Amino acid sequence: MVTKFLLTFAICRLIVTVGLAVYPTEILRSGDLEGHLSMDPSDVVSVSRDFGGLSSAEPMAVLYPASSRDVARLVRSSYESARVFGVSARGHGHSINGQAMTGNGVVIQMSGHRKAAPPPRVSERLMYVDVWGGELWIDVLRSTLEYGLAPKSWTDYLYLSVGGTISNAGISGQAFNHGPQISNVHELEVVTGKGELVTCSEDQNRELYHAVLGGLGQFGIITRARIALERAPQKVRWIRVLYSNFSAFTEDQEFLISLHRQPEALKFDYVEGFVIVDEGLINNWRSSFFSPRNPVISSLHADGGVLYCLEIAKNYHQSNALAIDQEVEALLKKLKYIPGTEFTTDLPYVDFLDRVHKAELKLRAKNLWDVPHPWLNLFVPKSRIADLDEGVFKGILGNKTSGPILIYPMNKSKWDERNSVVTPNESVFYLVAFLRSALDNGDETQTLKFLENQNQQILRFCEDRDIQVKQYLPHYTTQQEWMRHFGDKWELFSRRKMEFDPRNILANGQAIFKPYFDLDVASL
Repeated sequence: MVTKFLLTFAICRLIVTVGLAVYPTEILRSGDLEGHLSMDPSDVVSVSRDFGGLSSAEPMAVLYPASSRDVARLVRSSYESARVFGVSARGHGHSINGQAMTGNGVVIQMSGHRKAAPPPRVSERLMYVDVWGGELWIDVLRSTLEYGLAPKSWTDYLYLSVGGTISNAGISGQAFNHGPQISNVHELEVVTGKGELVTCSEDQNRELYHAVLGGLGQFGIITRARIALERAPQKVRWIRVLYSNFSAFTEDQEFLISLHRQPEALKFDYVEGFVIVDEGLINNWRSSFFSPRNPVISSLHADGGVLYCLEIAKNYHQSNALAIDQEVEALLKKLKYIPGTEFTTDLPYVDFLDRVHKAELKLRAKNLWDVPHPWLNLFVPKSRIADLDEGVFKGILGNKTSGPILIYPMNKSKWDERNSVVTPNESVFYLVAFLRSALDNGDETQTLKFLENQNQQILRFCEDRDIQVKQYLPHYTTQQEWMRHFGDKWELFSRRKMEFDPRNILANGQAIFKPYFDLDVASL
């Protein structure tokens, strides 16, 4: 019986391999879809690379859906067929390591074409917005601002899809107070790996709801999300101050994020920071803020020391503009930054949230945006953050890097442990993000090979020192590594996979589970 099964399986696998280039159109009849399934080479190439620029994979076809039903029909056609093919959802293509690619199936292009996307629907009374999973956050913002409302939690870059960030977590300087974006989602509409179109929330299909939030696309494709809103401020007081002492810098950051526990206390609405190991990175692609020729900065860099920049913001309305000076001054008096290093600007709320896009346009004009991005994002326990300062910022990196290094703390209490994402097991943990760009400019320290090797050095340093980091936007190549990443959550994560995507159809680019169509018969 076993021999017969293995033989049958091998024959099926051979059929899949031989027929790989044509069977999606064979399985999906033209009348099954409202949208368009394309095998045009230009369409295929357009989804075969991502922002990371580190890998490529050409799918067999690209689906441009006209509705969530198209997404469900495509996935169901794979699930019910003897010739299973992979399905990956792609938003704005801002993945780093090919997570939204598939070389043995169909990419669903969720963003960039309006036919599939119903307009965002805002409920002023209940303070939420319903949006298509492929909607970009910048468009969500524009739609909600028409009602004087805005989502509570953001990412630093708004040209990302709602489904894409919710599949990871979605973090920025508001996460210490409001939690990540996945903590601000009331309801989801999801196409599971069985091709079922399911509405899920805390009150219905709860297991699927928590699985999908931070689930890396493994359990379902998000076709609609209901996002919590708040009253939108009109203006932002945006401030940067500098530190030369790492302990003072982190103590101030941790103090600021602790204020959320005091409802009546004055507090900043946004807390981030970055490390300056290279004077040229005082201004970076995230924002252009102050001049590196400032005499204070020049003198601080004279001895080659590392600087730390605290980046904070206070939201306000024009009606209380007179009070903002006093509130900010009172907060700044409690901090231990270097006197005379305050840099302040006031700008509209939209301009603050969309600050990275303005820098993007400048870099695109210089052909410096579409380059490889060997990013490394780590969640680091508060108790070990000083180790990264000594061993990485002042050690491995030397005095030069090729992109900003973000560092800011978050409160674990704002994250729901029932969701799929994993974080360090401490009440406060830091994001440390090495957002580097590889350039071919003759400088070895900016080459892709050098930066990828440096990333591995950083990871080995953490492993050798037993710093229990977790990767954000994680990337691993073996299931054993994924099991270590998820730790105690692995059993739950794999059980959810068996329940919601038993044939391993979805998100093969994450390389967490072996695709059903690529199983090794000899290993059965």
